[in-house]
Order: sequence, then C-alpha cells, then structure tokens
Amino acid sequence: MVNVGSLDRMLRFIVGALLVAAAFVPPLAGWVAPLGAWKYALTAWGVVMLLTAAIRFCPAYSLLGIKTCRTGPAS
Repeated sequence: MVNVGSLDRMLRFIVGALLVAAAFVPPLAGWVAPLGAWKYALTAWGVVMLLTAAIRFCPAYSLLGIKTCRTGPAS
C-alpha cells in the first residue's frame, strides 16, 4: 500500500535528514542545543519522516484518508 507521492516523499526526506542532522552536526547542534530534551523529539520526528519516505507509506495519511500519490495511468 502506497499513499505518499513523489514530491511528498522528497520533502519528507529533506526535512527528515535536516532534523536528524541537527542533533549530530556541530553547527546545527548549536541551533537545537537550547531546546533541551526537545532535540530528541525532533530527532525522532526526523527518523519517522525518513522511514515514511523510504517505504512510501504514512500511517497518519491512512487514518485521515489522504493520498498524495497518483492512482491510475497519467493522462
């Protein structure tokens, strides 16, 4: 089952990579350091975004009935 389209997938990958990198790359780590424990939540959110981009399935989209991918042949 696929419910994440190409553009959505690309944006999820970019944002997810930035959120994960923010915790480990020194220049970005300074940006999230004042957030305290929230940096772990941001990192977890980034991992979830990377996973949903990789498998092209978002459980929240499925619950809400959202589908950003094309269905059927392109016209």
